[in-house]
Amino acid sequence: MTIISNNITEKVFNNDKKSISRTISKIETGNSNSIEILKELHKNTGRAYRIGITGPPGAGKSTLTNQITKFYRQQNKTVGIIAVDPTSPFTGGALLGDRVRMSEVGCDDGVFIRSMATRGSLGGLSRKTIDAADVLDAAGYDIIIFETVGVGQSELDIAKAADTTIVVLIPESGDSIQAMKAGLMEIADFFVLNKSDRPGADSAITAIRTILMFRNHDENDWTPTILKSIASENVGTKEIADEIELHKSYLLKNCIFQKNRQKNYKVRIKEIVEELIKDELWKDHRNKSLEESIVKVTTGETSPYQVAEKLFREFKSSV
Repeated sequence: MTIISNNITEKVFNNDKKSISRTISKIETGNSNSIEILKELHKNTGRAYRIGITGPPGAGKSTLTNQITKFYRQQNKTVGIIAVDPTSPFTGGALLGDRVRMSEVGCDDGVFIRSMATRGSLGGLSRKTIDAADVLDAAGYDIIIFETVGVGQSELDIAKAADTTIVVLIPESGDSIQAMKAGLMEIADFFVLNKSDRPGADSAITAIRTILMFRNHDENDWTPTILKSIASENVGTKEIADEIELHKSYLLKNCIFQKNRQKNYKVRIKEIVEELIKDELWKDHRNKSLEESIVKVTTGETSPYQVAEKLFREFKSSV
C-alpha cells in the first residue's frame, strides 16, 4: 500500500469527513488506489448495524430515514446514510439531491450523508454502494442506512447489504401490492405503512397480511409485522426503531446474524471475481476478435455460440 492510501485510511479510522468523502469518491470513479484502501479498511468493519429502507417512489422513504436518524442521534448513536439514486443519463452521477431531502440531519456532526448512483444496477444497489458502506463502517458509524431508489421488485440487492430490511408502503399501494409480491414483498423483515392517516390504510394492511399468509415459514421463523407511521409528523418512529432492535435481537439469539453476513460476503466475493474475470476476458485483443467474427455470424457462416466458445477457449489458454 502506498503512503498516501495509508494516510487516508488512518484519517477514515479517525472519522475525518473529508477523507471519508474522498475515499467514497475514489470508489465511485474506480480510482486504481481504491481497492487497496478498501483492503486496509476491512479490518475495522463489521461493527455497524446496516438497515435498508426501500419501497415504491413517493412512499416517504427519505422523510422516514430523516426521522429514524434523529431518533438514533437522540440515543447518541452516529448514523451514516447512503441515499441510492437513479443514475443521471448525462453525468453518471446521482440524480436526486439527498441533502435537500434530509436537511434536518445533514448539519449534525454525528451524521454523514452521501448520494450514490445505481449505475445501471437492476437491483438498485451497485457494488460500489456496499463498498461505501464499508468506509462508513470503518469510520465508526454505529448505524448505516441504505435509502434506495424504490423501483419495485427489482430492488432485491438490498437484502445482500442490510441486516434489517424495511419495506415502506402507502395506502395507495394497495392495488399494486399483488404485483410486488414476487420480489419486493419477500425481502421485508417488516413493513411500514407510511401516510397511514390517508384513506385505504386498513385495506392496504389487509392486503399485506394476506400475502404474508402465503409465505413459507414455521414457528421458529421471524414473522414480519406491519407498522403504521406518519413520517412527516414523526408518528411511529419509536415503534419502527423498536422493531429494528427486536429483529436484531432475533438474529443474534438464533445465530442468524453471522450466517447472513457470511452468506452475503460469499455472494459479494463471487461478484468481485466475476467482475475481475469479465475485465480480463474483454481485453483489447479479444474485443478485436469479437468484432472480426460479427460479420460471419450475421451472414450465417458461424453461430454466436461458436464464437463465444472460441473466445472462451482463448481466454482459458491465456490464464
